[in-house]
Amino acid sequence: MSVGVLLSLSCVSLHAQSTFGSISGTVSDTTGATVSDASVTLTNVGTAEKRTQPSGSDGLYTFVNLFPGQYRIDVEKQGFKHFAHTGIAVDVQQSTHVDVALQVGELTQVVEVTAATPLLQPDTSSLGTVVDQREANELPLNGRNIFNLTTITPSVVPQGNTNGTVVGKNPFDFANYQIGGAFANEAAEYLDGQPLNIGYINLPLEVPTQDSITEFKVQYNNLGPSGASSLAASST
Repeated sequence: MSVGVLLSLSCVSLHAQSTFGSISGTVSDTTGATVSDASVTLTNVGTAEKRTQPSGSDGLYTFVNLFPGQYRIDVEKQGFKHFAHTGIAVDVQQSTHVDVALQVGELTQVVEVTAATPLLQPDTSSLGTVVDQREANELPLNGRNIFNLTTITPSVVPQGNTNGTVVGKNPFDFANYQIGGAFANEAAEYLDGQPLNIGYINLPLEVPTQDSITEFKVQYNNLGPSGASSLAASST
């Protein structure tokens, strides 16, 4: 089971948020012509969950609502070699683009791509930073307030008594940060896409434990349709 926490800074109303990622791309041949009705299979390497769909008439495919993790894509089409792409990373709230170029041949022949997926996200102008599982679980954290680790990303400035344990503190101190130049303590937290804020001036309802977090993303400028700077986290 995956759990997510999303902190968003905004002075406007927020639309629904999600901790899921997505993978999309185009299936084509070596000449650049799109290939329709190719069988595209996505496998979650960690859970072995599989999803299969055909490429569209324009060669496009899209997998949405993906939990963060490592994935593999296999593409098959009669008259072409089997295509496999491994090591595809999906992060929280991030879209990954993987194009597929099929080579003419037999299905029994396999073309495997192991190169890392590009970090550039051409389909969005949003700016953010992902803190991976090792950083989230192993960095020293006095008081075990996972929100404190947002300060290792750009554009995050802690205010007041935010650092350290939340025990015995004023709830105003739990998420008292300035992100992307916004006012401090204007955050909205989400757990698996569900808001955690209380009605009283947007205070966080709870602080996740460090051990429960696998990774999180701080999103701070050039926001998308939600209109909110954010920190998104996922846990097992």
